Amino acid sequence: MDELLKRIHDIGIVPVIAIDDADKAVPLAKALVAGGLNAAEVTFRTEAAEDAIKAIVKEVPQMIVGAGTVLTKEQADRAIAAGVSFIVSPGFNPEITKYVIDKGVCMLPGTATAGEMEQAMALGLKAVKFFPAEQNGGIEKLKALAGPYKNLKWMPTGGINTANLADYMSFHQILACGGTWMVKMELIAGERWDEITSICRAAVKNMLGLELRHIGINSENKEEAGALAGLLSSIFGMDNNAAESSFFVGKGFEVMNFMGKGTHGHIAIAANDVDRAIYHLGLNGATFDESTRKSDDKGTKFIYINGEFGGFAIHLTRK
Repeated sequence: MDELLKRIHDIGIVPVIAIDDADKAVPLAKALVAGGLNAAEVTFRTEAAEDAIKAIVKEVPQMIVGAGTVLTKEQADRAIAAGVSFIVSPGFNPEITKYVIDKGVCMLPGTATAGEMEQAMALGLKAVKFFPAEQNGGIEKLKALAGPYKNLKWMPTGGINTANLADYMSFHQILACGGTWMVKMELIAGERWDEITSICRAAVKNMLGLELRHIGINSENKEEAGALAGLLSSIFGMDNNAAESSFFVGKGFEVMNFMGKGTHGHIAIAANDVDRAIYHLGLNGATFDESTRKSDDKGTKFIYINGEFGGFAIHLTRK
């Protein structure tokens, strides 16, 4: 189960799908995958949900499929028989939650209060849905709850969109965000698959928040590094601060005291969450040097991409 939650975390966004025509399920799933979102929650609010789940599980095996708005044991049984990997409910029903757990399926019950979260944790859950997120205080409420519940992960759903997505995704206790803005019913009905893919890609870009942090320049030794750092500081009028193994000139340059990775040096790219960046950049062909990975209790905080780019190595770092 932990491995499944890790995969959902790295994908980061779980589209919440209400679909009326099961024949559209497979092309929709393929559009989501093309946009980098290999997970989806198909809600049981429509008659087509069960057949849609079966079709996606069969035809798009790279997609992690969950069932949403599961309110009864009968719906849970149908969802499990259809092949779902996880089940989501809008509220916290201890009986249904335990029923799904006992079936050996990942359960993400909806919670809105500390009491509901504690009850879910008492059943052994490490992650829950937070719904409706914006109406219940949003990311600020979750940050306030993080103190006593530092080991709990949340999947906020409800009111999340492109404008506020980054606020949620920059918090390390967010498992993933659920949302409907990339799978609106009119987009599905109109079979606007390319548009859905484009919206997904924009959402991923916003979620990762990738930005240039600094450029590192290699030097033969500390004396050479100090001289170059002094020159850059003088030219650009930037502060020059000595660190243990380098000089930082302003926020844009790191002059190394030695010949580090890369023929000329390195480029540091900051991300909201490095593990999510590793996953999504990996979809684009990037591979990573595991020997350089540095982690803490929040996940990966630093890692180099394999190879050189114009004579520079590139590493990811957490914001």
